[in-house]
Amino acid sequence: MANTSDTAPAGSPENKEIGQDPGLDPGPAATAGEQPGQERNPSSSAEKTQSADSALRHLTSRLREGRGALGRTIDRAERARLDAREQQLRYNNSPASASTDTEDSDVVDAAPRSPLATLPSWLVRGGISAWLLLGLIIVIGLVFFATSRVIPVFVGVFMALVLTSILQPLVKLFARIMPRYPATFLALLSALAVVAGMVTYVVTSVTNQWNTLASQFSDGVDTIVDFIVDGPLPLDLTQQELTGQLQQLLEQGQHYLMNNAPTLATEVLSNAGTVVNIFAVLALAIFTTIFFLASGGRMWRWFLNELPARIREDVHRAAGAGWYTFAGYARGTVIVALTDGIMCGIFLQIVGVPLAAPLAVLVFIGAFIPIIGAPTAMIIAMVVALASKGFITMVVVGLGVAGIGQIEGHILQPLIMGRQVSLHPVVVIIAVAVGTYAAGLLGAIVAVPLVSVAWSVYSELHTKDAPVVGELPAYSGDRG
Repeated sequence: MANTSDTAPAGSPENKEIGQDPGLDPGPAATAGEQPGQERNPSSSAEKTQSADSALRHLTSRLREGRGALGRTIDRAERARLDAREQQLRYNNSPASASTDTEDSDVVDAAPRSPLATLPSWLVRGGISAWLLLGLIIVIGLVFFATSRVIPVFVGVFMALVLTSILQPLVKLFARIMPRYPATFLALLSALAVVAGMVTYVVTSVTNQWNTLASQFSDGVDTIVDFIVDGPLPLDLTQQELTGQLQQLLEQGQHYLMNNAPTLATEVLSNAGTVVNIFAVLALAIFTTIFFLASGGRMWRWFLNELPARIREDVHRAAGAGWYTFAGYARGTVIVALTDGIMCGIFLQIVGVPLAAPLAVLVFIGAFIPIIGAPTAMIIAMVVALASKGFITMVVVGLGVAGIGQIEGHILQPLIMGRQVSLHPVVVIIAVAVGTYAAGLLGAIVAVPLVSVAWSVYSELHTKDAPVVGELPAYSGDRG
């Protein structure tokens, strides 16, 4: 039986609240739809009160159980935190009685500390950068070593890339009216026709002027001898001494040929393989150019698909920047060289220097070798002018060719290749010097385009910080 002190009157607020609890049974009076003012059944009220007391006691016991479980969970978490801290203290050789009273402190990671954590940050960054630089140097060295073992293949592929960059606009033009492969063959035939026309013109001009040139150079040799003996050069020689030295050199050459004829013949036969290599390189270049022009896009897409997806975009961007620079350099160099050759040919024709066409072709070829190509062609043209026309003509030719070189360097190259190739002249000189020392004439030719491509790829993948503006502060040695 329920305690009478716990039983509230039927009309009290407590009884109403319990009766309105949706989780309790309303009783038969409520289901019967009792009317307002009707007296309640005392037995029904007692049962209802007893049911409410039972539910309240059940809820209270559940709350006690939940509070006990929460307390036990908190105790286990606290013990785990203290155990982890004790393990960390033991690992760090700290005293076992170290303070653990600070309950709000974070648990220290029990993983061992890296030795790099004890070093200054600038030393760590410098060491990592040094290792990266060393790895890059090793990779570049391996590339150069591998290339040096297959020089003919490298030359053929390089020529193919140059021809592809030059003929690509022409192929795109022809591809508008015909399929890709016929457009490629038509572009190659057009290029071969231009080269054959230039060679034919040079040979024809030399053949037509041969008799005149023979007499002019016979007199020109005497002119050069007089210039060396009586000219402004600081040489204390008489004509007889100079003639005797030349005659002695000729005799030494004849004796050398007579004494080493078998060896020279063997070397000539062994060098026949060099001629075969030249034709093999040309065949490789033309064959590779055909496929680069006709299906270069599909070949590049296949290569990208073989790479992991996460690096495809970066590789494509870097390759696009490198090809943009290389193609711009190749096309610009051809345009500049052709312009130099035409201007030099016209100038030499006006001055009246013989062999104007071959000298113009020589200037055209020299333009492909930065820094040293144009001066070499100018010196040869000046020697021909001295032998054929005299000292004054030689000076005029030298000034004219030098003026054409200034037009090339300050007007043509910035106008044609300014956006694609933006290397400082000091970088160009160093690149040509290193290329010449490493691989001779071939290194001098390929050094500048390779450095330009490497710089463009680096600029594409590297994010630059804001540039320094304004005047830089002067260094002061006062540290106090």
